Amino acid sequence: MGTSAEVLQLFTGLVLALVGATLAASALRRWGKQTGRRAIIVQTLFARINAWWAMVVALSLAGLAGRLGIVLLFAIISFAALREFLTLTAKRRADHWMMMFAFFAALPLQYLLVYIGWVGLFTIFIPVYAFLFLPVLAAMRGDTSGFLSRVAETQWALMLCIFAASHVPALLWLDIPGFAGKQILLIAWLVIVVQAADIAHFVTPRLMGRTRIAPKVHHSRSWEGFLGALGTGTVVGTVLAWITPFAPWQAALLAIAVSVTGYAGGMVMSAIKRDKGVADWGHLIPGQGGFIDRLDSAVFAAPVLFHLVRYFFEGA
Repeated sequence: MGTSAEVLQLFTGLVLALVGATLAASALRRWGKQTGRRAIIVQTLFARINAWWAMVVALSLAGLAGRLGIVLLFAIISFAALREFLTLTAKRRADHWMMMFAFFAALPLQYLLVYIGWVGLFTIFIPVYAFLFLPVLAAMRGDTSGFLSRVAETQWALMLCIFAASHVPALLWLDIPGFAGKQILLIAWLVIVVQAADIAHFVTPRLMGRTRIAPKVHHSRSWEGFLGALGTGTVVGTVLAWITPFAPWQAALLAIAVSVTGYAGGMVMSAIKRDKGVADWGHLIPGQGGFIDRLDSAVFAAPVLFHLVRYFFEGA
């Protein structure tokens, strides 16, 4: 996976943008009025900018190692996300075999399939074979108390934290005419679009009011936030069409799909957190919760982008 001019231009642009954002946030924090809602907004923006720096650095370093580096990076992220998810689920001693299978069989096998490019198997390995095998492991332990809920929680942990997340590095295997060796730009495009939509979801309700979509799920998930996320994601995705193999109108349609599914992913993850009575998935990222808190949008959007591009653009 070689380094293209587009990769270097994008990296330079991201670094400059983050430098500007860091300086702007620092100025707001130093000279702005640090009271009430404004202080919370500035603090959150600063924390997110720091998280974006970490994303750019991690993805850049992994990209230098080629496909293996990208796959290993997301395998590590999946491991951390899986740990966060399963920590919040109800588990009994009889579930140890399922846990071992999840961490030390399903996860490495899924990413091995991604690394070797066995698309036909990695797209069904977890939702078919792992889903069928997990309840067998649980049943063999003989503990039927809460059996269905225990198995289902573990199955969905694998689905979200491993299967869906693995579609991000799987973008490297898309065979698009005239785009060979540049597939890492699709990963960058996806991450930028979902992060731009995510920050718009946070800012828009604070500027335009808040008509909540589902108050019991999340107090800040609003129609204004959804429209802001959709509009921002679409604009950013269209502007960045130059780093993709898509025409601007195609990039816009894909950005709409990514923004909608990303926002839906945030809603689903918020509902799970409310069910478990927690505000964040973890505390590994200062001020931003856990890995899942930062990746929930990408986790839902990645499979949609992968299959849309594979269906409409491969071999076109």
